[in-house]
Amino acid sequence: MKLTVLTENTTSAPEMLAEHGLSLLLEVRGHSILFDMGQSDAFAVNARRLGLDLSAVDTAVLSHGHYDHGGGIRTFLAQNERAPVYVSRAAFGAHYNGMAKYIGLDPSLQYEPRLILADAVQTLGDGLTLYTVNDAPYRHPIRPFGLTVCRGGRFVPEDFCHEQYLLIEENGRRILVSGCSHKGIGNIMAWFRPDVLIGGFHFMKLDPAEEADRAMLDAAAEELLSYPTMYYTGHCTGEAQFAYLKTKMGERLEYLHTGRIVEI
Repeated sequence: MKLTVLTENTTSAPEMLAEHGLSLLLEVRGHSILFDMGQSDAFAVNARRLGLDLSAVDTAVLSHGHYDHGGGIRTFLAQNERAPVYVSRAAFGAHYNGMAKYIGLDPSLQYEPRLILADAVQTLGDGLTLYTVNDAPYRHPIRPFGLTVCRGGRFVPEDFCHEQYLLIEENGRRILVSGCSHKGIGNIMAWFRPDVLIGGFHFMKLDPAEEADRAMLDAAAEELLSYPTMYYTGHCTGEAQFAYLKTKMGERLEYLHTGRIVEI
């Protein structure tokens, strides 16, 4: 499988645009899959600069209903006339940071005919499957870090029922792609036990300089290392948090900057 990072928070190449967001292009088993579309058209600009044709994408997936992953949906629909976009049935909920900042999707997008509301288990064919895993037992409680959803006029802590994961089964390997792992990277690893995990860990609110937060990062590193998994992360993991985890996890953990291309 070939992975190209179309946009992420950081870049090591000055010609590539970076933003707080995520967009990945996956080329696997003859398919071209766009996983998330960042918060703007930056992913499309970067694709063009990398010589990639978004009109050739045959499938698009939105990991969850936040603006920094789905803000570029209209740009993609304008540049690609055929690919379906799979979104969770809960993606268009009223998602907020606290009670003031709306961080959800443009509500009018839900009327786009090429958006497909994915089921709890959505088979895409050729070893590609989407999962929400909303009914599985949790090893660790969800930590919403102040994110909320407004339901029935009340703000309640996010349960991230709108988050879905792409499992790729290829050549006897299980490759899992996650956007932000809001349901907890430890829970996700327990559910899927992949050989390779690609995605954010949502540790950016944990300060490695604070003893309590550092203890949580230590525990997470120990748990992740208990699996024989290779991890590629970025975006909401946080740069300082990644640097700290790297001291614990070594070559088992790599960072995905904008423009990076990885053969997996």
